[in-house]
Amino acid sequence: MAQTKYIFVTGGVTSSLGKGIIAASLAKLLQARGYRTTIQKFDPYINVDPGTLNPYEHGECYVTDDGAETDLDLGHYERFLNVPTSQSNNVTTGRVYLSVIEKERRGEFLGKTVQVVPHITNEIKERMQLLGNSGDFDIVITEIGGTVGDIESLPYIESVRQLVWELGENNGIVIHLTLVPFLAAAGELKTKPTQHSVKTLMESGIKADILVCRTEHELSEELRNKLALFCNVKREAVIQSIDASTIYEVPILMQQEGLDVVALKKLDLPQKSSPDLVNWNTFLSRLKNPKHTVNIGLVGKYVELQDSYKSILEAFIHAGAANETKVNVVSIHSEYLDSDNATEKLKGLDGILVAPGFGGRGIEGKVETVKFARENNIPFLGICLGMQMAVIEYSRTILGHNDANSTEMNEHTTHPVIDLMEEQKTITDKGGTMRLGAWKCDIKENTLAHKVYGQTSILERHRHRYEFNGDYLQALESAGLKASGVNPDTGLVEIVEIENHPFFIGVQYHPEYKSTVDNPHPLFVSFVAAAVKSK
Repeated sequence: MAQTKYIFVTGGVTSSLGKGIIAASLAKLLQARGYRTTIQKFDPYINVDPGTLNPYEHGECYVTDDGAETDLDLGHYERFLNVPTSQSNNVTTGRVYLSVIEKERRGEFLGKTVQVVPHITNEIKERMQLLGNSGDFDIVITEIGGTVGDIESLPYIESVRQLVWELGENNGIVIHLTLVPFLAAAGELKTKPTQHSVKTLMESGIKADILVCRTEHELSEELRNKLALFCNVKREAVIQSIDASTIYEVPILMQQEGLDVVALKKLDLPQKSSPDLVNWNTFLSRLKNPKHTVNIGLVGKYVELQDSYKSILEAFIHAGAANETKVNVVSIHSEYLDSDNATEKLKGLDGILVAPGFGGRGIEGKVETVKFARENNIPFLGICLGMQMAVIEYSRTILGHNDANSTEMNEHTTHPVIDLMEEQKTITDKGGTMRLGAWKCDIKENTLAHKVYGQTSILERHRHRYEFNGDYLQALESAGLKASGVNPDTGLVEIVEIENHPFFIGVQYHPEYKSTVDNPHPLFVSFVAAAVKSK
């Protein structure tokens, strides 16, 4: 069996430079050349996973098929590669320490003093090689979260140093992503922060093989030579990563810079054929040359931070391209919406999406939004909590249960149309205990859901504790809110919809997690098509 090759992506100067996008772009190029490639992310925070983090802290929590609550970068990996990720693709310091401490409690270290080196670093190295040892991949790209020089990143950097040494010549390389800032006052790009960053990396015993420089302006030949000389890399290994109009352009820019060619050379791998990017370029061309434009309202309570709804925004990009339509997403804060200003704030929209979320803040605004979309025949999509809001709104307005609610918001409601799942009632730990991962859903024929999916059985990813209360199913269906999708094992209502409406559908799961460039999600594609039609 051929040796799996490893690429490590580290970052310097500042966070949020886009290590995930660079890693995903390189992976795309290698995959397009015929190499079986995967990406994993190592995060230096002590949370065991991002499941308990507020979206304002860390952006959205991305969920995999096997129920891992992971970093949002895994979303980029899936969207670019169209290959599902898993528990093994995201590791945090919390998970590493938890595992080592559990081993210590079981006596696995035979009385040794447990230390960061070698015990923590060995655990990290083991997890870094998990995917590579599976035999499923030729190349594993590992993104190290945080910035070189951070205290919390040190064990990861040391693990990379050891692993590159252990793997031997041409089997492991390091790509270092830095910032080359432009100083307006001086009117020039500055290389010093990159030099310092590379020096910090070298102090940890790691030599960068490839330098990727984030910049707002073109790097001159002179500047590239200077970076190569002072950062101790070959001139061809100085890669410019200039700001792009969309993240989906980055693989093409990286191909022009020769990132994949340099990486393959360093790993002593044949280039095979040139990358097959026909589908990717078709997608880009449709994205950049839309024939229509629609305005879709995204009503949620974390709208100040774009990353809170990252997968939804990306799913709109995929669905927009599929419809040759530019989707302008209008962010609307549900906390500031009420019956008095709903018409004012929601008028002029061609479609409305009510977003997922937790807790009682901004709930009434979401209910008001559903009512507006339903009564004014505006295409509507409700996701997770958004679907639950649709059930609450219908129960209040049509069934006349004025205090209908979810027991998450009001424990004492006399009409708990949304309630805590039975198996959740005894749970005290919050982390990793929701209904998570891919679950089956059977779709009824001759429904909107069936028209959207074109099939009667689907698998979709979940992340919720509360669910549709089956006691109200008959009353709601008689009043016109149909349950068109149901989980065959639990009877949980997964999809609700209304007939005689241009497009009104609510889903308990998160379709946005499965939308990729190659496979835009059918729900988003149909929703955008309905918005175009209604406009």
